Amino acid sequence: MDLYSLLREFADSWALLALFVVFITVVVWAFRPGSRRVHDEIANIPFRHEDKPARDAGFAARPQEASK
Repeated sequence: MDLYSLLREFADSWALLALFVVFITVVVWAFRPGSRRVHDEIANIPFRHEDKPARDAGFAARPQEASK
C-alpha cells in the first residue's frame, strides 16, 4: 500500500470522525447553559455608546485642525 492510499484511508475514517467530534464539541460549548449572558453582551457591543458616543482621540488630536 502506498502512502497516498494510506493517508486517504485515514482521512476517510478516523480524521472524519475526529473532525465531527470537534464540531459537536464546539456546538455544545456555544449552546451550553449559562452562556446566554455572554452572547447577549457580545451582541450589544455596537449599542454600548448609543446615547453618548465614545470620543475618538485619533481625530480630535490632529495638529492641522487645531491650528485652523
